[in-house]
Amino acid sequence: MAPACVDPVLALVVRSKPMSKATQKPLPQFKLLTLNMHKGFSIFNRRFVLHELRDAVRGIGADIVFLQEVLGSHEKHSRRHASWPKATQYEFLADSIWSDFAYGRNSVYARGHHGNAVLSKFPILRYKNHDVSMRGPERRGLLHCAMKLPESGLELHAVCVHLGLAESHRRQQLELMCELVNTAVPPDAPLLVAGDFNDWRKRANAILERCAGLQEVFIAANGRVARTFPSRLPLLRLDRIYFRNARVLRTERLSAPPWSRLSDHAALTAEVELV
Repeated sequence: MAPACVDPVLALVVRSKPMSKATQKPLPQFKLLTLNMHKGFSIFNRRFVLHELRDAVRGIGADIVFLQEVLGSHEKHSRRHASWPKATQYEFLADSIWSDFAYGRNSVYARGHHGNAVLSKFPILRYKNHDVSMRGPERRGLLHCAMKLPESGLELHAVCVHLGLAESHRRQQLELMCELVNTAVPPDAPLLVAGDFNDWRKRANAILERCAGLQEVFIAANGRVARTFPSRLPLLRLDRIYFRNARVLRTERLSAPPWSRLSDHAALTAEVELV
């Protein structure tokens, strides 16, 4: 049964399993991955690659997966491709690996809808999709999930992000993100924010550090954000992972095969330790 906080208008989906009653111990570190999955198609939409993508994501061993451009449904694609799964894309990817997931529908059209999704090995306690769309056809959202870390009992907050293409829209969306963090996330709670920021001019870092105390994992580890687009020859620094009340252990950009064949964006991973 879905939590009472679910707003049916937002078409959010979550599945949870009860927490273990075993003695809780601190969880020192975990791994996360973020990817704009291009609706399960390769660059230029040449091939349907969702099954290959599932294998690749599984191979990373991430505890939390942040996904953007996830198809909730699409009537035309489901009829055209024989390998189209019966489940939604986020359910298909989660399968038996990630026990909990949440989906926030951002863009709705005649044949279906797509949005952001979070897959988690930790119980998702509550979630909400925040519409940050600006004037025009682009529909954008921030999917905020609160999770419980079973071994420590700590509450971890995660926000899956997909921001607009126009800089003026992104600036407003970043301010809305700061407002969300400052009103919905306790100052001492561990926080991860990841996704497609479309921030090729690298303006988000200073804004998020100033208004929400967020740091970017690749800056913390390597001194600069990672190039992620296009995946085959990454030039633009569009995708990010930000953190608060944690420390970075390792980072990696996944742009070599098979990842370069699975989306137009490279995936990013990070291992973090709570503080």
